[in-house]
Amino acid sequence: MQNTNVNRVPAIVTLYWVIKIAATTLGETGADMFSMTYELGYGATILLFLSLFVLLLGIKIMRQRYEAILYWLVFTATTIVGTAISDYIDRTLQLGYTWGSLLLLALLLVILFFWWLKEKSINVEQIYTNSAEFYYWMAFLIANTLGTAAGDFLADELEIGFKTSALFISLVLLVIVGLHYLSRISGTLLFWLAFVLTRPFGATFGDWLTKPLDHGGLDLGTVYSSLFFGVILILAIAFEVRQTRQSQFLENKRV
Repeated sequence: MQNTNVNRVPAIVTLYWVIKIAATTLGETGADMFSMTYELGYGATILLFLSLFVLLLGIKIMRQRYEAILYWLVFTATTIVGTAISDYIDRTLQLGYTWGSLLLLALLLVILFFWWLKEKSINVEQIYTNSAEFYYWMAFLIANTLGTAAGDFLADELEIGFKTSALFISLVLLVIVGLHYLSRISGTLLFWLAFVLTRPFGATFGDWLTKPLDHGGLDLGTVYSSLFFGVILILAIAFEVRQTRQSQFLENKRV
């Protein structure tokens, strides 16, 4: 039986975006680590982390509440799968980043449409039912895949490089932040723009760290870069868990 009185997702605050960027960057370096450094290939990497995503998502939906560690495990799985799928579309299916991005954008819009049709809302801060959570995570999976393809489109097809792409996306994100505070543009629209764009930021930043010097990167390697962002992710989630517990303690104390 569903518990429709408990929200299953976190509030969209500054800490959310910090963890999200760390998770998306880890997704880029982690997917490259498994598919290229460890030579699993895109297909095997997709199957491995897609299976993990399905398993974790099943547990997440059954729990019917928000738990920071489980939530971000599911999220990180979507970023790794998304990176591998994007690379598979471009390099194995040879559709290219342009057509791949357009295909993924269309798929994201279809999922958002059916989500709205079913729930009459695509509010990402209030998820109370199994169906809403399912659409939520499908949209996140596709958006993370789209973000990876968009980042590679900027860095590779437009040939502006990883560092320049990351800086350009950072400026666009700052504009979106400004619009959030200074305009009346839909918060939901701005969220999805920021959500998709933080993914190519993580992707291009991750590539800048890991790619060889002759490819415009710093050649730090996928293993050490993944460990670095893994540590940041763990520390940020631990901070969120601590904040949540303190809030719950103070709330119970008032009662």
